[in-house]
Amino acid sequence: MRVILHPCICVALGALLLCGCDLSHGQPGKDSETLAPDEILDFKILYAENCAGCHGVDGRGGAAIALADPVYLAIADDAAMRKVIANGVRGTSMPAFAQSAGGMLTDKQIDVITTQIRARWSHPGILAGVAAPSYAAKSAGDAARGELAYKTYCESCHGAEGRGGQKGSAITNGAFLALVSDQGLRTVVIVGRPELNAPDWRGNMAGKPMSEQEVTDVVAWLASRRAPNPGQPYPATQSTSAPGAR
Repeated sequence: MRVILHPCICVALGALLLCGCDLSHGQPGKDSETLAPDEILDFKILYAENCAGCHGVDGRGGAAIALADPVYLAIADDAAMRKVIANGVRGTSMPAFAQSAGGMLTDKQIDVITTQIRARWSHPGILAGVAAPSYAAKSAGDAARGELAYKTYCESCHGAEGRGGQKGSAITNGAFLALVSDQGLRTVVIVGRPELNAPDWRGNMAGKPMSEQEVTDVVAWLASRRAPNPGQPYPATQSTSAPGAR
């Protein structure tokens, strides 16, 4: 028996055969190819794999400050953020991410992270008409004046000598100060930690904002409390006759 195919069916079969010729059996299509790590430019992937562990999901904060804080984004410009992402902060837990500094990210990937953090989480004009302290200090700080400023603006939450209180943690703790830079201290004094209900420089219990110089002086006082060799010397009571002691 002779089977005669309709012309439309023949055309359809031919098209299927031609399409099938473009792909070898078992080979993935172009859309399913896996990108090399240095080719990924998707912000969500880059942030999740490199930033979320410290700065929290969606920039809401964690071990490190919240990046989705409009006040922080209002005082820190792109150049400052990019420098920290690329080069890290020596002596702290913030690593360098740029390949040129020993990290894993390309310049283009760092640009994506920097620009998208601002594009997604900033609120332009949030500090309009407000005389906010500068991101970086403009003058030298004075630890003696800083101690007085601390008592005025900070002691009610963080306790005497910064040893901690009912409303705030200890901030002269040796381990804490060993892991934060002077700039990190300044940033937190200015922008607070909103995810931890810590106010910015305007929301202290004194009823007035801290001045530029007062912020600088408080940072100088906190820095003066930093141990020169954190973790050393070992306790004098440590037994030298313990097993394995040398």
